[in-house]
Amino acid sequence: MNLIEQRMADHAAVLAATKALAPDIEKAGTLIRDALAGGHKILFCGNGGSAADSQHLAAEIVGRFQKERPSLPALALTVDTSVLTAVANDYGYDTVFSRQVEGLGNAGDVLVGISTSGNSKNVIAAIETARKKQMSVIGFTGIGGGKMADLCDVCLAVPSKVTARTQEMHIMMGHIICEIAEETY
Repeated sequence: MNLIEQRMADHAAVLAATKALAPDIEKAGTLIRDALAGGHKILFCGNGGSAADSQHLAAEIVGRFQKERPSLPALALTVDTSVLTAVANDYGYDTVFSRQVEGLGNAGDVLVGISTSGNSKNVIAAIETARKKQMSVIGFTGIGGGKMADLCDVCLAVPSKVTARTQEMHIMMGHIICEIAEETY
């Protein structure tokens, strides 16, 4: 089997294992749908590829995913370089997301923290701040969930140790969640 066929087989195997998360994917989608229907917003955070996923999913909510509907409030905490660099400089990188959750998050909002390891210090700090603000928390992680497993209302821990396969499932689950969120519009 060549490299391409092997990676496709790897993807298919992780996808098959990820199907076990279907009830939790539905729960996450319902949390987001209900928060948006109640006039609340969705905040996303993550590092590296997870930062890109944060931006991608926030754009699906603000713009549209599959159908025409009103714009909905979502924000990736990864996009404001002035905030990120000021907070990192003044308080340290571990606080770049929690400081934004402190200023932008409200009770009833949802934080989506994305970390393939489930152990990113700045994502965990954001989750802890969200909890203090009575926000719901959804985590996207890899196998086992890391420290995030015990901190989230729903932790979507992809059953894979390979970052690339985990990220592929994150975006698929995110798309499904966006589709669930659009059901009421």
